[in-house]
Order: sequence, then structure tokens, then C-alpha cells
Amino acid sequence: MSGSASNLLQLWYIPSTKLFIRTSMLPKTKGLFPEARKQVNAPSMFFCRNLQTTTYEVVKGSYVPVTQTKSETANEEKTPRKLESVGAFQRLPMVKPSVDILYSALRQAKKISPTKGIVNIAKRERNRGARQLDALTKELGIPLREYLENFPNKKYLHHYERSLIELTLGDGKYEEVLGRVNALKKKVVSVGKEHASLCAKSTTKREAEERLSEGMKKLEAIFKLEAKAVDDLLNIAKTLRAVPVVDLETPTLCLVGAPNVGKSSLVRILSTGKPEVCNYPFTTRGILMGHITVNYQRFQVTDTPGLLRRCDGMHL
Repeated sequence: MSGSASNLLQLWYIPSTKLFIRTSMLPKTKGLFPEARKQVNAPSMFFCRNLQTTTYEVVKGSYVPVTQTKSETANEEKTPRKLESVGAFQRLPMVKPSVDILYSALRQAKKISPTKGIVNIAKRERNRGARQLDALTKELGIPLREYLENFPNKKYLHHYERSLIELTLGDGKYEEVLGRVNALKKKVVSVGKEHASLCAKSTTKREAEERLSEGMKKLEAIFKLEAKAVDDLLNIAKTLRAVPVVDLETPTLCLVGAPNVGKSSLVRILSTGKPEVCNYPFTTRGILMGHITVNYQRFQVTDTPGLLRRCDGMHL
């Protein structure tokens, strides 16, 4: 009896928030209710566990836990970007000459007509001018933006191709040309929006025509002034695309030596490479690749330009 009393006393001091009380049918007992001969309704107590809940927020029409979203974002920021595999030069976009981009943009912009249904002559003319300037800005800016997006970032290239860029173009030349193209794009977009806004605010037909002509000439002059950046990017794409693709997992044999000693002839006979062979030195002016298969194993053979020993002992 003392044990039952102590248990009841302990339950009495438990806060009510942690108890779930309901009535239940207790069976006959001799210790706690000796006088009871039938089932009675008495309160029974159950312990409830506190459940940890998670706050959710709506993201794009679905419920996503806030804590999970934050952790994933933090992990993405900490995870470094994976280096690209070898062969990025063959995926470079085709760059148009700056002259073709400019005159194609001018031709497309002049085809733009005013919005139908405008009766007022001044409103119709300023509408046409603003739309043509917007079209010219887009036709000039979209190719530049695509070049910047599709040319890979140098720091994410494979170490081998990163070294090829530095050796072929010079240190910093690749980033410098892309920076000039990006500056040209920003300038074209800024000037185009400014003149389109001025043309849309014209009050007369003559004023709209003058602002349209002024905006066209300004955009053309800006693009021609910085067109060399696009042409330099075109030359970079041609140069890098012509670099032979080397499989870093395949054994490679590189032939290096003095000019006119038979390196190209050996590569031509032994491998699939077809370098030019002549009876005068320095026929080979670049790196040429060939492949050999021996006992079902594939090898790469590289033909290189001839080397000369200078008077100071260094090779050239």
C-alpha cells in the first residue's frame, strides 16, 4: 500500500501539460479499491513525448524545409566547381567577324516597323524609332553575350589546356580579350537603352527621326571602335580549335630534334599522322598528332618543329 501511495504521490507532482487524461474501465482490484465489486470509471494518466517540429516554407509551389534549404545552399557554396575534361577547345563557339555582326544587326533593325493601330504620326514615328534602337541593341548584344557564356573560364579548364593557352596565346591574353568583349557588350546595351528612351520621349515626328538617326550612328560608331575585340576573339577560337586533342590516359611519344632530320617522315610512316614532308628545314611549324597500335595497345606520336641551338647554349 505504501508503494502504491508513493507512486500516486509522484504522479501528483507531474505537470499537467505532460499528462494525457482519459477515462478507462479499470478491472477489479484488491489493493487499491478493495470495496469495488464492479468496474468503475476512473481517470488514467498517460505520458506524452514532446515532438520536434520543422518550419517549412513554400518554394516554387512545394513545401521545403527551411533548415534543409539553408544547408544545401551552404554546401553548394562550399563545394568547388569541377574542372572540365580535356577537349574544351573543340567545343568553342563559332565567332562571326565583327563586320558581319554589325551589318547583319543594322539590316535586321531597319526591318522593324511601328506597332499597328497608332494613328498619330509623331507617336508612330517615335514608336518605330524606339523599337528599331531596341532591336539594334539586341542584335549587337546577344552574340557578344553568347560568346562570353560559351567560352570557358580559364581557371576551370584542365591543367593541360590551361598551360596550352598560356604557351600559345601568352599569359593573360585570353582573359584580356574576353574582358574587352564584355566591356563592349555593356557599353552597347547602355547606349542603346539610353537612345531608345530618348527617342520614345520625342514630341514631334522630326525629333523622333533625328534621335533615331543619332542613336543608330552612335551604336555603329561604338561597335566599330571596339570591333577589334571580337576579331581577336575570332582568332583565339581558330588558334585553340586547331590545337590537337591529346588523350592524357594514352602513352605518348614526342619526337624532338634538329630540323630536317626525318621526324615528320618517321611519324608519317609509323603512325596515322600525315605531316608535310619536304627537303628543306622547318617544314613542320606546329604540333601534329598521329597514333600507333602495337599488340592491341594504342600510342600517341607527336611531331614537333625543329630546334636550333643558340650561341648561348639554349635551344630555340
